[in-house]
Amino acid sequence: MTTVESKAGERAGVARPIRVDKLSTTTRVANGVRVLVVVLYALIALIPIFWMASTAFKSRADVVHIPPRVFIKPNLEGVISLLTDRALLNAGRQKALLASTEEMPWYRRYMIERGMDITGVSPFVGRLKNSLIIAGVSTLAAVGLGTLAAYAFSRYRVPGKGDLLFFILSTRMLPAVVVTIPIFLMYRQVHLHDTHIGLILLYTVFNLSFSVWLMKGFFDEIPREYEEAALVDGYTRLQAFRKVVLPNALSGIAATTVFCLIFAWNEYAFSLMLTTEKARTAPPSIVTMLGRGGIEWATIAAGTLVFLIPVVVVTFVLRKNLLRGVTFGAIRQ
Repeated sequence: MTTVESKAGERAGVARPIRVDKLSTTTRVANGVRVLVVVLYALIALIPIFWMASTAFKSRADVVHIPPRVFIKPNLEGVISLLTDRALLNAGRQKALLASTEEMPWYRRYMIERGMDITGVSPFVGRLKNSLIIAGVSTLAAVGLGTLAAYAFSRYRVPGKGDLLFFILSTRMLPAVVVTIPIFLMYRQVHLHDTHIGLILLYTVFNLSFSVWLMKGFFDEIPREYEEAALVDGYTRLQAFRKVVLPNALSGIAATTVFCLIFAWNEYAFSLMLTTEKARTAPPSIVTMLGRGGIEWATIAAGTLVFLIPVVVVTFVLRKNLLRGVTFGAIRQ
């Protein structure tokens, strides 16, 4: 119906037929189905996380109870056990400590009431600190070096560029555990075994190839005209890179940082084989929390939960840039 006919019909008092946009309705239904599928998938995927978090705050009786208990009264024994070393108390010693007028922290009294006394700080605290140092420094080094190398591959004519990029990528084709023994023997010779710098160098090298390839894709999507305009305005190449290219590549840098951090944070084999005490990180430590007189499932769950928090925080802080980074170049105008 044309506009003129429509207006004429309105003047004549003829009711206009109501049209339903079938395409729009179909689209809304399809979007609703997609949202429902995503919500259901998220709920299913979060079940292990929920169960791990709830187990961290269960008592020993609730942990091993059959059938499993979903609704529980929170218990801090697992969290305190994770962060402290403890000694078992006999009934007499426990009664004497509880009757003592000595001022003590609430968490020590909490454990005494459960038959244990705190004797010191758990090794897990130091190993979590090692994870923060090693993963953080190696991620910064890999992203920094990878960004510079990727920019050079993207903007300059490098002889044998294709071969060099393939060589860089080939370092990720071999499973890391395969080279653990040769690296262990080499590290023993150069005195890098059980050192922070040894793991930092190793994680940086393994993350560098991923960083170069990922950042090169982001730099390729940034128009060269931006830099050329900056050079015409009197900027040097370094100034153009720092003030023009890097701000446009922040989303790519954020995405690369998160992926490199996850690899370095979760790495298990190298930390297990190349460290003993001084530089050992948290992943190999969690599986050794067997406890005394039985497996302390609440402590293991608490350790996993605490270990998960830093990566979640970093990902949450960079979430906006991360979303733009993983979809960068997907839509072209």
